[in-house]
Amino acid sequence: MAKFDVDPALVRKLGKLLDDTGLTEIEYSEEGRTIRVARTPAAVAPPPATAAPVVDIEVRTEPAGPNPDAVTAPMVGVVYLSPDPGAPAFVKVGDAVNEGQTLLLIEAMKTFNPVRAPRAGRIARILVADKTPVEFGEELVILE
Repeated sequence: MAKFDVDPALVRKLGKLLDDTGLTEIEYSEEGRTIRVARTPAAVAPPPATAAPVVDIEVRTEPAGPNPDAVTAPMVGVVYLSPDPGAPAFVKVGDAVNEGQTLLLIEAMKTFNPVRAPRAGRIARILVADKTPVEFGEELVILE
């Protein structure tokens, strides 16, 4: 894991933002790194005004790159999990699929575009709901 230097000025700024807004936690992400600053609500009387606030800091790094098992949206559009309203879904979790098999449809500009399995495998998860908008590159299905 790469070394992650915490910027004390940023932590102070986020802590002040907690004070100013009355929030109990705030999270800030930049370049795949995340800092979460949280204040534990006191069960006893608040400390004197001169005492430093109690702040928990959690630092985490995001995984590098996309999930290699994910089938992603090749375009922006609306996803359909079945060929027609009321018809069974193309696939469901646990189904074995063959390379080239249709997994779902994406409607873009009144055209229905099939999203096909890039390889044979098993449907581990379906990450989108029927009739919801998707963005280019959004993960749709996890194929094991």
